[in-house]
Amino acid sequence: MSINNLDSTNSIPSQSNALSADEKYMQRCIEIAKNGLGTTAPNPMVGAVIVYNDTIIGEGFTSAYGGSHAEVNAINSVKDSTLLKNAPIYVTLEPCSHYGKTPPCADLIVKMGIPKVVIGLKDPHEKVAGNGIKKLKAAGCEVNVGVLEQDCAEHHKRFLTFFTKKRPYIILKWAETSDGFIAPESIKREEEKKPYWITNTKSRQLAHKWRSEEPGILVGTNTVLADNPQLNIRQWTGKAPTRIVLDRNLRISTDFHVLDGQQKTIVCTQIADTTKYTKGVTYKILNFESQLPQQLCNLMFEEQLQSVIIEGGSQTFQSFIDADLWDEARIFRGASEFQKGIKAPKPTGRIIKQMEILTDQLTILRND
Repeated sequence: MSINNLDSTNSIPSQSNALSADEKYMQRCIEIAKNGLGTTAPNPMVGAVIVYNDTIIGEGFTSAYGGSHAEVNAINSVKDSTLLKNAPIYVTLEPCSHYGKTPPCADLIVKMGIPKVVIGLKDPHEKVAGNGIKKLKAAGCEVNVGVLEQDCAEHHKRFLTFFTKKRPYIILKWAETSDGFIAPESIKREEEKKPYWITNTKSRQLAHKWRSEEPGILVGTNTVLADNPQLNIRQWTGKAPTRIVLDRNLRISTDFHVLDGQQKTIVCTQIADTTKYTKGVTYKILNFESQLPQQLCNLMFEEQLQSVIIEGGSQTFQSFIDADLWDEARIFRGASEFQKGIKAPKPTGRIIKQMEILTDQLTILRND
């Protein structure tokens, strides 16, 4: 299976022959919306389709942040704009009704005379929150809300979590051996600080693809000191995530990759002495004695990070699991054994996917 086509986090789509016409077009909206994954945040990755006489005449997805929204791109893709007065538009999320970096999509829909708008789900953002629907109805548009609503909610899970729970969508990701360890005994590690690989190269490439899809990546101090990870996307393309590094007592020295200045990095510490800070790195003071996972969620919310991958270590994983602050766990199980070492976490969740990647098994859990 091609990694490029692997979507390991979404449920299996409904069979197309069991869908109504509206649902088929909405399913197409979801499909094309995925093209925006990793580029649109903090905007949602919306998909839009315009239909005339049961034929798609225009479609679009949200451009990279700061660019046009899906509805604008769909409208602009229609070769004969005179058809729009008789062509409904389908969109995964309620059209915006406010000015941001671009004008309101609801205004453009009204201006172009589009008679009907079919919406997957309402936008929870306080600046929209039903106002787009009100504006469309006031202008005489027929509005149908809730088509494939659950599928659209699954697609927009990052955006919805961020605005309803006021925290990022949290993904736990680790690799464990066939006997359940995420790291060997320290005596087994080489002198050089580098990752001790459990998975095969295909799985590691997939992990880099995932990093390109989320705006944040978080690790604890011990993971950095033991593995010296780069936390970049060197095996994929796209934008590298913001690194959030826990370093309570500033034990991580400048010769570690996370302080190399190659991508935005936030170090969370209790040390207020700025003379110990590394130039080009952002530092945030946190209280490590009280509800650290919630403090980190608050920090990431302030930083507008709608989703984050947590990649270690065991204490960090367990603290988020114990606080029930996680949404998804992506667990690779390799073929090797350590016999002794650091045990893998055991979160309780619903299995939404299992698959083999060469010699590895990947399991995806959802914390419902």
